[in-house]
Amino acid sequence: MKVKVIGAGLAGCEASYQLAKRGVEVELYDIKPTQFTPAHNDTNFCELVCSNSLKSDTLEFATGLLKAELREMDSLVLECADECKVPAGKTLSVDRKKFSELVTKKIRSQPLITIINKEITEIPKDCPCIIATGPLTTPKLSEDLQKTLGNNLYFYDAVAPIISADSIDYSKVFFGNKFDEDGDYINCPMTKDEYFSFYNALINAERVDLHSFEDEKVFEGCMAVEVMAKRDEQTLRFGPLKSKGLKCPDGTTPYACVQLRKENAVGDDYNMVGFQTNLTIPEQKRVFRTINGLERAEFIRYGVMHRNSFINAPKLLNHYFQLKSLPNIFFAGQISGVEGYVESIASGLLCGINMVSYLNQKPFVEFGIKTALGGLANYLECASESNFQPMHINWGLLAPVDASKQDKKQIICDRALKEIKRIKEAI
Repeated sequence: MKVKVIGAGLAGCEASYQLAKRGVEVELYDIKPTQFTPAHNDTNFCELVCSNSLKSDTLEFATGLLKAELREMDSLVLECADECKVPAGKTLSVDRKKFSELVTKKIRSQPLITIINKEITEIPKDCPCIIATGPLTTPKLSEDLQKTLGNNLYFYDAVAPIISADSIDYSKVFFGNKFDEDGDYINCPMTKDEYFSFYNALINAERVDLHSFEDEKVFEGCMAVEVMAKRDEQTLRFGPLKSKGLKCPDGTTPYACVQLRKENAVGDDYNMVGFQTNLTIPEQKRVFRTINGLERAEFIRYGVMHRNSFINAPKLLNHYFQLKSLPNIFFAGQISGVEGYVESIASGLLCGINMVSYLNQKPFVEFGIKTALGGLANYLECASESNFQPMHINWGLLAPVDASKQDKKQIICDRALKEIKRIKEAI
């Protein structure tokens, strides 16, 4: 039996691969290249919009554990990310163009996957289907989701600007990662006076008119930098402008610091880390050019605000990402309520594996909350229905251990990876 996968993003491509490698025929639907969402412009699959960073790649952080589990479970999309990585300290950041091209090439090379460039406007209720349309589900399908499910919610994301490397004044900046003098980030240091001058310019800058969605939810992890700044005059110093662990060439620690991260392997473009924004374009030029080293910054891409959509997962899904009311339908990616690139990949992998169990009428694979994969899935089923918010992977989603603080993470990681290997062998 064929499975329809709607959406060729991170989750859709991963789900398609997991199905195909297990002998299931897949029809992968995507609106490109005949249509594009407001945030996309590349004809390839898995186009990364907000950032080129897949976050930490070490077991010090839960996202590092999730990546380790995905590698163990043969994630195609994460494998492509590893092949396209760019220097970014302890994080996994990719050359987004090469990454999209590589995923597209590998998906198209799968003999059991048929690519169909077509917009799906209704839930295919009469066949097995994985809906992985992402945060920018088309209006017609959104309408059908609303009609069928009655709980399609919305929030908005802000995207950070990208700057040309040639336009940076390198006499005013320095290279280095936090706690690592030889790092890959470009650091734009600020004195106390410079910080408050920038802060005041930022909070008083003109934003794009928000009247059309001012009552909507904005996900905390994608909050615009100017909104964050208005919480308190020191908020940015403990967020995107945090300077702890950084040393200027003279050995001092700056009062605050803006970091720029490579966008591609060549290093000709840089992303303003944590600078998601909804300022007007003239204001972005004016305010961000007050930052040391960026006085003549050329913007390859300005920050924008775009609409995201997700369903009320605890009310509608079980922990297999399966729709309770229509068991032949699964949801993957950000529309399911996971938040983040790696989490979307993980949901696609789980949907692919679970769909195979559904097709073969066999028990679903139980990952359990001893693993990051299982903890993420469990959150979607057990979170509050009345106040559901998308969630990144974090240690709180995994089963706790009785150990000292310094040993806890290592024990959790060892336990999780042992469990993942057991599950892999069982599958």
